[in-house]
Amino acid sequence: MLNVNNVSLSFGSQKLFDDVNVSFFPGNCYVVIGANGAGKSTFLKLLSGEKDADTGEITKDKNARMSILKQDHFQYDDEVVIDTVIMGNKRLYDIMQEKDAIYAKPDLSDEDGIKVSELEAEFAELNGWDADSEAATMLQGLGIDMSKHNLQMKELTGSDKVKVLLAQALFGNPEILLLDEPTNNLDIQAIKWLQNFLDSFDGAVIVVSHDRYFLNEVCTHMLDIDFNKIKLYPGNYDFWYESSQLALQMSRDQNKKKEDKIKDLQAFIAKFSANKSKSRQATSRKKLLEKITLDDISPSTRRYPFVGFTIEREVGNEILTVENINKESNGETILKDISFRVNKGDKIAFIGDELAITSLFEIINEKDQDFTGEYKWGQTITTSYFPKDNSEFFENSQYNLIDWLRQYSVEQSEIYIRGLLGRMLFSGEEALKNVSVLSGGEKVRCMFSKMMVNESNVLVLDQPTNHLDLESITSVNNGLISFKSNILFTSFDHQFINTIANRIIEVFEDGTIRDISMTYEDYLEKYYN
Repeated sequence: MLNVNNVSLSFGSQKLFDDVNVSFFPGNCYVVIGANGAGKSTFLKLLSGEKDADTGEITKDKNARMSILKQDHFQYDDEVVIDTVIMGNKRLYDIMQEKDAIYAKPDLSDEDGIKVSELEAEFAELNGWDADSEAATMLQGLGIDMSKHNLQMKELTGSDKVKVLLAQALFGNPEILLLDEPTNNLDIQAIKWLQNFLDSFDGAVIVVSHDRYFLNEVCTHMLDIDFNKIKLYPGNYDFWYESSQLALQMSRDQNKKKEDKIKDLQAFIAKFSANKSKSRQATSRKKLLEKITLDDISPSTRRYPFVGFTIEREVGNEILTVENINKESNGETILKDISFRVNKGDKIAFIGDELAITSLFEIINEKDQDFTGEYKWGQTITTSYFPKDNSEFFENSQYNLIDWLRQYSVEQSEIYIRGLLGRMLFSGEEALKNVSVLSGGEKVRCMFSKMMVNESNVLVLDQPTNHLDLESITSVNNGLISFKSNILFTSFDHQFINTIANRIIEVFEDGTIRDISMTYEDYLEKYYN
C-alpha cells in the first residue's frame, strides 16, 4: 500500500532519521511518536510528498488515494462548509465543478455531450450521488448541525472549523489517511465518533497525537522515532511505554540472568496481548507480540521531567464557595447562575464549553472583575494558577531561566534554583537562556516550576498539557495524581482527566453546569453512551 525505502533526512548538521524502512498496510492504524523535535510531523510531510527526503524513496499503490488533515484553519474561509468537506476527494469535486460548467452553457456541442457523459460515468463510479449525504452525515457525527452546512467557513468558530477539516480528510473512503493531532479541540462526542470511525476504517491510518487514551483505543502499531531511527512496534501506546521501561530496567541490571529476563518479557507480552486496540487486529497483533525477542526492544533516550507538588499548609474545612456567578460577553451568556462548593479531597475536572471554563477560572483567580455573584476562598487556602495563555510571564522579559524562577521563590540560592530547573530538563547552559526565546513546551515547564516553588494547597490549571510532549504529559499526570490536596482543572486529555479527577463539572453552552462526583469514564458511560 505505502512503502518507505531507505529514507534519510537531515536539517543542516542535525540528522532526524536515517535508513528508514517501513510498510503501511490497510486495516492498521500506525501512531508516530517521538520527543519534541524528533521529526514526527516532518515524517508525515515526507509521506504526503510535501517534503522530499535526502535519500531513499516513498511509493504507494498507483490507485491509492491519500487524504491529509489540513492544518490551515483559514484556507477555506470563502467556501461553503459542505463543499469544503467534499473537496477532500479532489477528483470528485473537480468533476462536479466541470459538470456544472458544461451544463451552465446555453448550447451544448457534441463534444460537450461526450465529455459530460464521461464525467457522469466517473462521477457515479466515485459515488458522487451520495456525496452530499455522506458529507452531511460526517458533519453531524462530529457535532456540526445541519443549520451550519451551507454557511461559509469563515462564519464558523475555530473548533467547528477543525471538525470540518477533519470531515474533509475522512471523506470519500481514502485508502491512506494522514492525521496530525486529529483530536485537538474536539469535544467528547466528536472524539468518540472519530474513534468509532477509525475502528471500522478499511484503509491505512498514520497519525501523530499526544492523546494517550486515543492512541490506546485506535492504534495497532507504534512508530517510534528515537536514536535517529524509526522503529515499528506492534501494539498500542501503553505497550510501547511499558516495553521501553522494561528494556531500561534490563539494561541497568546487567547481572541478571538472561533466562530471568526472558521470563519477564514473556509475562509482559502475555499481559498486553489481550489489550483492546482494534479488535479485528487482535489475533495478528498477538502473533507479532509473541515473536518479539529481547533484542527487539530498546530503552528510550527520552527524558522525563519531574513534576511534584508539596504543600506548605493543609487546607481547612472551607476551601472555595461559588455562588450565583453570572458573566456575559458581547451580549452572550458565558456563565449563568454558577454555584458549587469545593470539599476536602476534591480533584475536579471541568469539561465542556472552553470559553466558559476559562472565564470561571479567571474570575476565581482575580483576573476578571466583570461578573456578578460572588466567590470566597477559605482562610487557609493558597492557590497556584496555570493560565491557558502564559504570554504575560515571558513577553519582553530580559531574565534568564534562573533569574526568572528566582522571582517566585523564597529560597534564592542559585544551587537551589538550578536544582529545580534541572528537574524540569533545563540543565547546564540551558538554564541561562533568555525566557523570551523559549518554545511553547519549555514555557509550560517553566510555569510548572513556578507552581512547584509556591507550595500552594490548591491548584487551578487551564489546559496544562497544551504544547507538551508525551513524556512531559505523563510526568504532569503523575504529579497531579500524587498531589495531596485540591485541584480544579480542565483538559481535553481523556486519560489525564480519568486518572486525576474524582468529580466532574460540565459547563454547557448556555452557561449552566452539571456537577457529579464520579470518575470521568463513569460520567461518560452515564451521560454519553
